[in-house]
Parts: sequence; structure tokens; C-alpha cells
Amino acid sequence: MDKIRVSKVENVTLRRRGDYYTGTLHLMPHHLVFSFLPAPKPGDATPPRQKETWVTYPMISYCCLRPSPPAATMKPLIRIRGRDMTFYAFEFLDDKQARDVYDSIRSLSCKLGRLDKLLAFSYVPKPPENQYNGWEIYDARREWKRLGISPKDTDKGWRISEINIEYKYSKTYPALIVVPSKVSDSVLRYAGEYRSRQRIPALVYRHPINNCSITRSSQPQPGIRGNRNPQDERLVAAIFATNRGWKATQNTIPTPAGSSPGSSIVNLEESAANSSFVGVGDAESESNGRTVADDLTESSETEADTPKVYGAQQRNLIVDARPTVNAYAMQAVGLGSERMTYYPGAEKAYLGIDNIHVMRKSLEYVIDALKDTDLLSLPPNKERLAKSNWIKHIANILDGVNLIAQTVGIMHSHVLIHCSDGWDRTSQLSALSQICLDPYYRTMEGFIVLVEKDWLSFGHMFRHRSGFLSSDKWFSIENERIDRNRDGQGGANPFENAIRVGRGLFNRQNDSNESLNQMVEPNGSDPTKLPDTTSTNDSANPTKSSSKIGAAEEHRITKVNELSPVFHQFLDATYQLLYQHPTRFEFNERFLRRLFYHLYSCQYGTFLFDNEKERVEARAKERTRSVWDYFLCRRQEFTNQNYDPTVDDSIRGKERMIFPKKGEARWWPEFFGRNDEEMNSYGPQAPSNILSPRTSNVNSPPNGRSGASTPIPQEPIVTGTESAETATGAGITEPPMPPTHAYPKVSTPSNASASPTPSPFDAAAALSRDIGQNLAAGIAKIGIGSSRGTSPTARSRSRSRSTGGTRKDMEVEMQ
Repeated sequence: MDKIRVSKVENVTLRRRGDYYTGTLHLMPHHLVFSFLPAPKPGDATPPRQKETWVTYPMISYCCLRPSPPAATMKPLIRIRGRDMTFYAFEFLDDKQARDVYDSIRSLSCKLGRLDKLLAFSYVPKPPENQYNGWEIYDARREWKRLGISPKDTDKGWRISEINIEYKYSKTYPALIVVPSKVSDSVLRYAGEYRSRQRIPALVYRHPINNCSITRSSQPQPGIRGNRNPQDERLVAAIFATNRGWKATQNTIPTPAGSSPGSSIVNLEESAANSSFVGVGDAESESNGRTVADDLTESSETEADTPKVYGAQQRNLIVDARPTVNAYAMQAVGLGSERMTYYPGAEKAYLGIDNIHVMRKSLEYVIDALKDTDLLSLPPNKERLAKSNWIKHIANILDGVNLIAQTVGIMHSHVLIHCSDGWDRTSQLSALSQICLDPYYRTMEGFIVLVEKDWLSFGHMFRHRSGFLSSDKWFSIENERIDRNRDGQGGANPFENAIRVGRGLFNRQNDSNESLNQMVEPNGSDPTKLPDTTSTNDSANPTKSSSKIGAAEEHRITKVNELSPVFHQFLDATYQLLYQHPTRFEFNERFLRRLFYHLYSCQYGTFLFDNEKERVEARAKERTRSVWDYFLCRRQEFTNQNYDPTVDDSIRGKERMIFPKKGEARWWPEFFGRNDEEMNSYGPQAPSNILSPRTSNVNSPPNGRSGASTPIPQEPIVTGTESAETATGAGITEPPMPPTHAYPKVSTPSNASASPTPSPFDAAAALSRDIGQNLAAGIAKIGIGSSRGTSPTARSRSRSRSTGGTRKDMEVEMQ
């Protein structure tokens, strides 16, 4: 309560969309509450009831105080923007009231410093919500058993490994990891060194009909020398071999979706000719040199005359969600992508989905198109909406999902998905693909299990991407520079300020973890001296074991450059599928909207942590409530009245699988508090003539594309492919590419045919290899980086030291 300067202010006017409401503003520890009595409706004899508007402080993404100008009649105003696209403007009688409210909101939003100060750790639900326990819905072993994987069921080629049962193998992976039965934990230990943060290829979905899989991982770490890892190659090869010689037990009886583990299995070979399945003729593809990615991305449900061919030749796919240029640029710092020469029998596709920074800029443009709706009743600025490129980003994600779902469900092939660290774009593509493939995940219970598995268990940086503890950068005062000295953020002594800046510069860490030494406790204590939450050796210091703290108690700061609407885009893409297939989902659109709201309300502990390890250490299940309690006790409110649970592959519209409809991505009007006419007057997507080219540069406006970035209309999502034999749009794998500075000087010999002009992808690939080769040569000359005779751990440490801060900076910029 010491952060609240004023708890109640009367005669406050709320302005929204041109309407005015006068009432009382209450400042509570976790909420801003405005209560008012609405004007009576004409002809209504019933007196109006008092209404309340509640705003949780973590929901605030922008707060600006406009003091009353001298010698002016304008009243002081506080403008607030919520992350759920709600806008408020509070008008006060005098400046002191407005300033006290502003300072209180700022302190209650930005000065918490710890997750356990949020509402989730003090929230006590009322009946009937308190009778539910959403934490028990997801059980990893139960879900794997539903997918046909258990110790008693070994014929599927998969096993549950407990190598990470104590989260020592990979801090960001779940305790239970499903891997091929033929791969031992010893192989996994060595394979983990080759993947960023030890996020090895692991199973997330097994198709019950063809035993094909969706696996996910992080990017490989070949080092600047381009090293290979036989254990990683063996693991990937074993994944691709899990369905050899396996035959499914077919069940052709139409059954409700998700009623039992095998209830949604249908017989593909007996499907009717008018099924919505998309067939691909492999013989023709092989003869004309086309790739599987080409065939799948260009196929369409509207091609009624195309012959439906099932059981196509298997062609496994490695999906790198990043733009091709980004993936090649990472090679310069020892990261990058797989060298397909070492992964035969598979093809790699670059999807060109932009990174977190481009997505953040895109959302900022959307907000800019709506930002004045707190004061005036204005329609959205359609030009700014178009320039945001938000719909194109959603369409790109859905095109990638279409490729993955068809590869597994139609081509009977395996897919391995990764981006950089494997927790942003990877989570989007993996979860959405499973929604398309499995009717169970289109039920309310199944969708909850999917979010728990692919987002919470396998890890997503919810805290980093969402910024629950807010930031001072979101608060401002018009025509006045905020004096940060009053809030303990800086000292009056210029020398002390210089020392503080220097410490922040040299101690900076861009590894997606907070740099605790950039904060100083109000009482003068150093937060870097806090007990180590990752240490497992409690016996070494028994006196401190009881004071060991978890992720909830650690001091945190919000890094605004790591914020991004990743989970927001997942919900938006799910809405697109729900809109395109309105009878195939048990939950409705409002379910998705309220789930987004509670992502930022911080009323529940579900989304407060970045991974399973943090959640366990913070004892989230014992100390907070699950967000699923809210939905389960209001199930009828979030049920789709048009839902048809029947799965029958012989009837169009009732098939097991659904696919995104290309070119039909649209704005989600309800999310933005608008009607369909305001948001979608141009149709599903804005016309191409109002979209201008955009570069992948984060500092440039997100209104176009460059190289392998977001596609323009009618351009396929795949921006480059690689296999052991060929490469398109991604540089040539064999022989090694010459350095980029050699391109202008190379002349074609008289006895040789002229080589094609290198593309921007080739130039990017050559540049990264050129830099990597030069770095490797320099390191070799001074005798650094030799791994001969060293242990795997030592080699990993040496590789980490050799790349230094450059790699960390690039990871943040490219992830």
C-alpha cells in the first residue's frame, strides 16, 4: 500500500470512443477500478445499476499524463492503453490528483521487481471456480499414452526418456522427453551439445495412422568450423526411421472426435473421391525436378480435377522457420542450420517467418492505427493497418502450418521443426499443425492439453515476451522529462551515474535471461548475492537450503527489446482456423479472446514462467491457481454452438484433418473491439497495391519484404530448400561456395558454361561462410579452439568462449 499515493478519486471522467462517464476511480493493490452510474435509457422506468471497469496493472502497456497547460481550460488527463486493445482516458479536476494517480499506477506496475508480487500469488477464487483444479488436466505420461507411447507399447518405435527428470540436461525442456527407442541416453548426452540450449529433436506428436511424427528442436551449433555431430545425425535418422515396417490398425467407423485415444482414426485408402485431402503425384514430381515443398505449398483444396494419390513416397522434411538470410547469418557466429549433406533422405525448407523484433514492430503499427480511439469515435486507420503487415505475418505462419500438416498427414513423412532457440516460431508451427491433424486438439480439453504441452512444458519465454512486470519506458509525461532520480533509478551524483552505466555495459548479457546486476535493491543489497536457484547441491550449505528461492522470488526487469506477440499470433492463427472451419472446434472465438486477456491479467500462475523447471521451482501448482479453472467452471459460455464432433473421412467437411485456406487470412475484429466492416472492408487480406516493399531490418517500418522475409501476395511461404543433392534459394551445399568478395572478379573460362548470377541468398550464404572461414583460420593460427583430447564439456565451454559477446547479441537479434 505504500506505493499508492491516493486510493480514491471522485468526479473523474472516463472518455472512450467519444462517450463520457463520470464516476469514482479506485486504486487497489492489483487493479484500477472505475465505478460509475450510467445514464438512464429513454423510456426505461428501471433505474440503472452501477457499473465497474476493472483494469489489472500488468495489462497496461502505455500510460501518459497530460498536465493541465498553464492559463488554459483543459483539464489534466491520463491516457491508458491496454494490451487487450482497450483504450481509456481519465480526466481529473486538478493536476495534483492526476499526478498522484499517475505515480501510483507507475509504482504498482513497474516497481514490483518480483513475480510473487503479482495478483496470481494472492488470488483466491470464489465458488464454483474454487472446486476445479486445472493443474491436473495435463499429465505428460497420459498424453503420450493417448498418442500410443508407453512402456507397455513399444512397437511404435518411441520411448520416454528420463534423462532430464531433474532438469539438469536441459533447463528449458520438460522432465520427460520422447525419443526413438533405438537411441540411448548416452547418445542423447552427446547430441545435446550440438543443439542450442540442449534442446534436442524430441517428439511432440505421433500420427496414429501412419506413425509419422512432428518433432521439434533448437538450431544446431556447428561452430565457425562447420563441425558435424554424429550423435545428432543418428538421432534425426532414427526419428525418420520410426515408421518403417509399421502398420496401423484402421477404424473406419465414424466416431466423435477425441472420445478415446484411437477414436479419431480413419481409413485414408477408403476415403471418398470428394474428400478434402490433397494428393501429390510423386512420379511427376521426381521427373520434373520439383521438390515436395514445391508441390505441397502450391496445392489447394480447390483443385478438384487433380487426382488424389495416397501413400506417396516418403520425403522427410526439416523446417527452419527463419528467413534464409537470417539462418545463414547465424553461421558466422557458430550457429545456423543443418548441413543437409549429413542428413540424407530429407529435405530442408526455410519458411521466411520473421523474428520477434519484426513482429513487435508490426503490432506497434496496428496499435498506431487504433491509438486515438480513447478520445474520439474514429474508425481504424486502414493505411496503417495495411502497412503493419500483420495479416501477412499470420498468413505466413498458416502457410507453414499447411506445409507441415500435409507433409505428415498426406505425404506420410516426418517433420522436424526449429527456428533459433526453438520456443517462438517453433511453438507456433508445432501447435497449429497438431490442431490441423488431430481432432482431439480442437476440443476444449485437447486445446488445453496442447497449450500445456507445446507452450508450457516444452518452454516458451512467456515472461520475456510478455513483460508482466512492465517497464518505465511505457510511462511518460507530456512536455516533461520523467525525473527517474525520485524512483531510485539513478543517483544525483554524475560520477555514480557513469559508474552505473559502465557496469550495465560490461555486465550486459543477451542470453534471454535478466541481467540482475543492472538492478540495485532499495535497501542497498546486491541482488546478485541472492541464493543460486539452479544449484542442486544443498548439502554443501545446509544452513541456506531453507532460504532457497525460486523463479518467482528472483528480481526481474523487463527487457523491452525481447517483447513480442508470439502467443498472441498463435491465438490469432487459431482464430483463422476456427473462422474457416466453424463446425470443427468445440470452443468459440470468445474462448481465445479471454485466454489472451488472462495471459496478461496475471490473475493465474499458468503463464508467469518461461519453462517447466521454473514452474516447479516456484511451486506454481501449490501457490497459484490455473487459468483453466476459469474456463472449466464457465464451460457453457465458451462452447461453440455449431460444433459437430463427428469424424468421418468419407464426408466432406467432417474429415479428420483440416487445412488452412490459402489467401483467406483476415483481421480478428472482436479482438480489437471493432466490427467486421471496420476491420475487413478490403476483404480477407489487404490488396497488394497498398502494400509496399519491406526489409528485414528491425529499424525500418514493417511494410514490405526483402530477400527471404515475408512473402508478397501469391508468393509461396518456402523461401529456400536444401537436400543432400541440391539447393534452391539457399545457396549451394556442394562444392563449398567462394567468398562474396570474389563474385565481381570471377570470369567464366572459355571452355566452361556460364554460371548463373548469384542470388541474394547465395551472397548471404557465402558471406557467412567467408566470415566463418576467416574466423576459424585466425583461431587456428593462435592455437585456440582445438578440441583434440578434451572432454565434451570442455569443448562446449571452449566453443562458447570463442564466440564471445557477438554470438549473444546476434542470438537476441535473430531469434
